[in-house]
Amino acid sequence: MESDKLQELWNQQGGKMPSFTPQDILQKAKKQRKGQYISITVLVLTVLVLSVYTWLYAFNQWNSFNLGLLLMISSLVVRVIIELLSIYRKESRLVSMDHKSYHAYLKKYYGIRRIVNYLVTPVCVITYIIGYTLLLPYFKEYFSQGFYTYIQVSGAVSIGGIIILILYSIVKEERLLKQLQSK
Repeated sequence: MESDKLQELWNQQGGKMPSFTPQDILQKAKKQRKGQYISITVLVLTVLVLSVYTWLYAFNQWNSFNLGLLLMISSLVVRVIIELLSIYRKESRLVSMDHKSYHAYLKKYYGIRRIVNYLVTPVCVITYIIGYTLLLPYFKEYFSQGFYTYIQVSGAVSIGGIIILILYSIVKEERLLKQLQSK
């Protein structure tokens, strides 16, 4: 169905045809979508684990530990919502535009993603890190020194890895935006 719609739009455009087919576009879009769904799944699982823990153990009394958990959860939820909206907006427009309209739409889409990448994402990451650091004094008090060190190291490595993946994603989107703007 999607391939037929794309082929129809492609045929209506006339002029010089690019060297790729509607099937190529669909495969690339599906690959990108799969990567986004994997990211969203990881984020949702993290939110679920933190939420279950918070619900079961953290609300006995309000303290900075609870605040840290809520900051971590809220930053992840904001990111999941943004990613889901982003996927929905892009998918809903993909097969309903001709080449020129879709090219203009992609420029606008990646312009909005630029705002998300340079404003919202850093706020989410900083909020998550603040939440994590609010947990550390409680971990130090309740866990052995060895396990506390493990939590510090694994937390730092995890956050560093996430930041590297985010930066890689941003660089990829920036390259795509530059390609779109040069055409």
